[in-house]
Amino acid sequence: EMGNAESNAYQNHLCRFLPEEQSDIDGVFDTLSGLSSSAGAKNGKATKKTAYTREPLPEQMTVRLYNGMKSIGLTGKSSGLSEQIAKEQFVIFMSNLLKGNADEKITIIMRMISKTEGPVKGKQIQEFTEDLIVSVVHVLSYRKELKGWNLENTRDSASGVKTLASQLLSELKLADGTKPVGPQLMETNFDQSVIEDWVYRVPQISVFLSVVIRQGLHVLHSLPDQTKDILNLVPGCKGIKGRGLVSLFDIPSIIYINSHLPAELQHKWQLLFSSRLHGESFSQLCGHIVNKGPCVVILKDVDGYIFGGFASHSWEAKPQFQGDNRCFLFSVFPSLAVYTYTGYNDHYMYLNHGQQTMPNGLGMGGQHGYFGLWVDSDYGKGHSKAKPRCTTYNSPQLSAKEDFTLDAMEVWAVGDLPESAGTKGKKSILDVDPEAQALLEMAGKSRQSEGLREPIEDDDDDD
Repeated sequence: EMGNAESNAYQNHLCRFLPEEQSDIDGVFDTLSGLSSSAGAKNGKATKKTAYTREPLPEQMTVRLYNGMKSIGLTGKSSGLSEQIAKEQFVIFMSNLLKGNADEKITIIMRMISKTEGPVKGKQIQEFTEDLIVSVVHVLSYRKELKGWNLENTRDSASGVKTLASQLLSELKLADGTKPVGPQLMETNFDQSVIEDWVYRVPQISVFLSVVIRQGLHVLHSLPDQTKDILNLVPGCKGIKGRGLVSLFDIPSIIYINSHLPAELQHKWQLLFSSRLHGESFSQLCGHIVNKGPCVVILKDVDGYIFGGFASHSWEAKPQFQGDNRCFLFSVFPSLAVYTYTGYNDHYMYLNHGQQTMPNGLGMGGQHGYFGLWVDSDYGKGHSKAKPRCTTYNSPQLSAKEDFTLDAMEVWAVGDLPESAGTKGKKSILDVDPEAQALLEMAGKSRQSEGLREPIEDDDDDD
């Protein structure tokens, strides 16, 4: 009869899990114990050699999870004697990281960042965060949970791992409220309370750890307590399959940008326009994006900078500003960041075409001639004139040069397409480009040329 407080504490951890969750944890623990004891018995080298891609988790992350489990003190015994993880350590690890608050998670996270006790350096936090993001991308790819995205149809995720890690680290605040940056950040010591505050304020860390544990160890991954932030971590991807396109987005930036969208739009992205597929034409752009509901616009300039914006409303061609304060601008490369509205003005979105008097093009934030993001109707030209900051979104200059040349552009509808986009509200190129209409009439085709109204694809991208 272990009537002491420690075993009660262990029971309290167990009680956090439903009976079916407990049996799931038991099964996974037994499997892992079997693996580690047989691996230890075999020649150690053989197990190390198994190709990284065949394993659900990269080796560095497996080591970090092990260190996190080993850091949990065992009741009445010294945990240092055995290499094996005790069942109690395993359960408490799961309980704290999957069900605990920031306070319960923090000691384990500190030991995952560094094996030695005491403060950790910024450089160590950066390495931990990069490992965490690499592991999320890897395990979602391994488990086929990328929902139609994959490592072939997106930009190489290596730079996205670095930019997302840097973005999350930029939220580290010392006790006096200052935020160290650059080389200084790497060398700064951060104690446990500062890291705890960071984990509390930066939800991605807990969500990523949860994904790595659930999908990596294959524990509790199919049970109903999964929160929305895990279910919609990656949106479903439509409209890119079989088209040989590589998106301007990488997987870490998709995860980050998606988390800033309104919750009801996070479940699906559908490609509406790609300059590489539909041609470098402003008429084509307008024809594909008007009246399609909220969208994410992303572009790359010839210097390799990648940036864009979220439009909260359907684009409409008209000489007035549109949208609301849910709109934002963002950069993906060389840095990853989201810039939200300031309240200074309501110049959220603008789209105009074929007008004599007003500027023709697509713009977000700022004002005519000085947009935070502008794509000219003279396709290929654009600007980001935001010195020192864009009035609407407080964004800096997003492109390499103020006046930039466009290399590529994509527009993704986010959430479910509006009902009207299906039939009557679906504008074709003809509605937007009077010259195309005149040309077709000359060629003797009727205005109702259904063939030119592109069908909305709803391919089931399951891979």
